[in-house]
Amino acid sequence: MISVEGLQVEFGVKPLFQNASFVVNDRDRIALVGKNGAGKSTLLKILCGLQHPTAGTVNVPSDTTIGYLPQVMVLQDDTTVKEEAMKAFANVTRQQQLIDKLNRELAERTDYESESYLALVERFTQEHDRYMMMGADSNDAEVERTLTGLGFVRTDFDRPTREFSGGWRMRIELAKILLQKPDVLLLDEPTNHLDIESIQWLEQFLAQSAKAVVLVSHDRAFINHVSNRTLEISCGHIIDYKVRYDEYMVLRKERREQQQRAYENQQKEIAEMRAFIERFRYQATKAVQVQQKVKQLEKIVPIEVDEVDNSAMHLKFPPCLRSGDYPVICEDVRKDYGAHTVFSHANLTIKRGEKVAFVGKNGEGKSTLVKCIMGEIPYDGMLKIGHNVQIGYFAQNQAQLLDESLSVFETIDRVAKGEVRLKINDILGAFMFGGEASDKKVKVLSGGERSRLAMIRLLLEPVNLLILDEPTNHLDMPSKDVLKEAIKAFDGTAIIVSHDREFLDGLVTKVYEFGGGRIREHLGGIYDFLQSKRIDELSQLETKPAAEKTPKAAEKKSDEKSPALSYAERKEQQKKISKAEKAVAASEKKISEMEDRLKQLDQLLMDPAQASNMELVTEYTNIKAALDEEVERWEQLSEAYDALTK
Repeated sequence: MISVEGLQVEFGVKPLFQNASFVVNDRDRIALVGKNGAGKSTLLKILCGLQHPTAGTVNVPSDTTIGYLPQVMVLQDDTTVKEEAMKAFANVTRQQQLIDKLNRELAERTDYESESYLALVERFTQEHDRYMMMGADSNDAEVERTLTGLGFVRTDFDRPTREFSGGWRMRIELAKILLQKPDVLLLDEPTNHLDIESIQWLEQFLAQSAKAVVLVSHDRAFINHVSNRTLEISCGHIIDYKVRYDEYMVLRKERREQQQRAYENQQKEIAEMRAFIERFRYQATKAVQVQQKVKQLEKIVPIEVDEVDNSAMHLKFPPCLRSGDYPVICEDVRKDYGAHTVFSHANLTIKRGEKVAFVGKNGEGKSTLVKCIMGEIPYDGMLKIGHNVQIGYFAQNQAQLLDESLSVFETIDRVAKGEVRLKINDILGAFMFGGEASDKKVKVLSGGERSRLAMIRLLLEPVNLLILDEPTNHLDMPSKDVLKEAIKAFDGTAIIVSHDREFLDGLVTKVYEFGGGRIREHLGGIYDFLQSKRIDELSQLETKPAAEKTPKAAEKKSDEKSPALSYAERKEQQKKISKAEKAVAASEKKISEMEDRLKQLDQLLMDPAQASNMELVTEYTNIKAALDEEVERWEQLSEAYDALTK
């Protein structure tokens, strides 16, 4: 579909990449990877014709259509959501207008036997057949299916696009691109503004419906599920791995080990040549050999080792003051926007040192509650910030708030205080802004580089409560891994709003689920949460059996049953429900741990050498009995919870 030959791009002295050649074929699912600033977004712009290379050619057949989703775009404000999505079918609309025009001409003509009339009838038939082949009759259904898959509800369809945030409007643009069904989809960070459910829907769409896809994403789980081929931009070259992303990671490690060995051997050879030249430079009898060595040395092409091996982001939060035992306490917190209730009866307690996740579909109130905690917006109920709490806040749009006229160094120099100002260059170097990179203007930085720079600003002041709203957007995978380890080692408290499953896994110990106007607490990590819901993916939350009532429905039914309950009684009732829910979640966690241990023991006992190990047999028997008791207890707790919510 697209053929690239000898591609070279130069923005400065050193080429961004050079001599790149590859082909994008039908049904390719290509993950375009490389460190931030390597040129991934630039390559996508070249493939869709928005930017021209310094040298080389990009050949796209005339009948091949390309859909491109950039990281940043200009959006319209004069239409509704559905009207904007319907623009994807502009060619269908034009075809319908042509048919209407031909139909009017036929109605006005009376020369039924003339050649021109018969020619008009023939053209009308052809154009109408083409219109039907476009599938125009199903356009409305496709628009609704796509918008719903990307997280919109039917009541959103007739709302003006200007009422939506940038993230939601990006979804509208993504919907338009998908509805156009281009031959090649170029997607630059499509998951940055999607929640987990929408990401999973997009995964399925790309796997089943798309023709060819080239995508840039820092969501490891997403590209693992989508890709079947990986293009890596490394050391100014593009390396083609004909495997999916997780297999590429193994091959890349092997390649870099070979690269490192070749580099070390070459350095050894160069050192020996230089030593020979220096030793015999002034001996006439060795003049010929010396000249040979000099020529050999000049011909050597230096072997480059990938930049990722030579630089790493070392992220460490400074020591923080000890806060109170409970940095955040919410009791019956409620937030309304006009007649719309974002959430109500929000009860949560976050202990000092806990790392918790806020998850749920976009628009369910995750960022809204964060703003309540920050004191940025008013709310009803009691929200208490603990003693001596110092908050560090990283917002979704933090990287966009940087002053583009400043350099990287100036950005940090303006906020650094005291002795820290003497260490700015060291800090920038640790974040891969060393040397000349510190003189770059913010306006030329990639999205990932801006996010790293915004994160440095957060690190300059010691805090004991980190609130990170989608901190991994635009961060490359090595940076995400280091950030994750830094948060795990952080001795304060952290609230993380994220849709990145891999990032949250092993990081958080409690999950707060936002949905249906309520906030529910789940003990354990992100995959414990999925298991406690008896589902494999968060998208299944939307299709749970009717027998499992949502908190909102339970609350509504409870209110209908007991309309005369006082505020104090309702508050007491909610406490009982919350306590019962926690007991069910704790029981489910115990069951999960015992089931995991039984699986481990099964594997051990399958080994003939361990088959007669009485300690393992006794442990297996005891856990099996305890598991049966816990399952019975879970059933009783679940019945008690159901009774409270009926």
